[in-house]
Amino acid sequence: MTNNPYNKAKELLVEASSDFGFLASANNISNYKRVWARDGVICGLAALLDGDTTLVSTFKKTLITLADHQHNLGHIPSNVYYGKSGVELSFGGLAGRVDTISWFIIGVANYVHFTGDTEFLDEMIPKINRGLWLLNAWEFNNNHLIYVPRSGNWADEYITEGHTFYDQVLRLWALRTINHLTPKIEYQEKINIVTKKLVINYKSGTHNNVFHPKAYSKMPESKFWQASITPSGYQNMFDAFGNSLAIFLELGETSFRNKVIQYSEVLRKKLPLGLLPAFWDPIKKGDKQWDLLENNCKYEFRNYPYTFHNGGTWQMVNSFYGVSIVENNSINAQQVLSNIEALNEVEDYAFYENFNTKTKEPNGVPKCTWSASGQVMLSQYLKGKKLLK
Repeated sequence: MTNNPYNKAKELLVEASSDFGFLASANNISNYKRVWARDGVICGLAALLDGDTTLVSTFKKTLITLADHQHNLGHIPSNVYYGKSGVELSFGGLAGRVDTISWFIIGVANYVHFTGDTEFLDEMIPKINRGLWLLNAWEFNNNHLIYVPRSGNWADEYITEGHTFYDQVLRLWALRTINHLTPKIEYQEKINIVTKKLVINYKSGTHNNVFHPKAYSKMPESKFWQASITPSGYQNMFDAFGNSLAIFLELGETSFRNKVIQYSEVLRKKLPLGLLPAFWDPIKKGDKQWDLLENNCKYEFRNYPYTFHNGGTWQMVNSFYGVSIVENNSINAQQVLSNIEALNEVEDYAFYENFNTKTKEPNGVPKCTWSASGQVMLSQYLKGKKLLK
């Protein structure tokens, strides 16, 4: 391949391909040389948009690995490791991972949509339905919003918990994709009610029958979708991933989506990297929530202000933001892609996991496949390719 940003990203996906699917990193660092649910699916979505048959085949292996190790209650593993002593499964660290089920369903549905492999869909339907059943159970109060423990999703060392917006929107995407392939009344009914719950509850307004009336009545005018609803009220930090997925799915009124994009563009353009931080504003020592953040790690603390989830910049997250605004403003989406490429090129295409938003220094694991995958996805979207949503 020639030495350009797109081909370098593809080269990393090839390098991180294994007999069991995509690995989270091509480097054998920590526990990243494993097949991860969300990382593997994001790699697979990039492979589908690119169309490389070898990479698409690796995506199918990823999905098979995840399906083969589904818990009998419906959990999809956070990651799967094939070692000399056998297979090791993880369903989460300090808390179980909720978002893996939705990512798995999104992956299967998009794979079938692009390849036409309906036999594979038939094999996966029982596993998909088992996962959807478990997501229903995780509502706990049958109110159509999943309850997520702290550390229960991709932001595994951050403080979000409760009815996190990101997980609700991701589940909605999963429901939409499977309903597109195998339409069912129960799927559509769930889509309708979850959509209504999200539109009513996660931004300010004058709605009745809201989930948390006391907290809702105190909410200031929203510039974006709120990060979560807990029994104690709203977590109102800006969640770039959740808001990007909501724009992508065209959730709610056009006027509010435009308001979210306007807020995002102002924030993105005022920061040194020209990209969105994962969550904003950063939590700092002395803030009310600092102790929650500082103690939420299994080994070492990484969420210093402007790093990792605490205001750090992730190329993967920004790729979904770029994808979400392509049709609204392709010029800004191209700027996002250029800035992602600039970060991925640091240290001779090291494809770091994320960057310090303030100092612009790289953080996390190098050769991170979802950093490369996001770049591929956004590149293809700018060429007119689209995922099933």
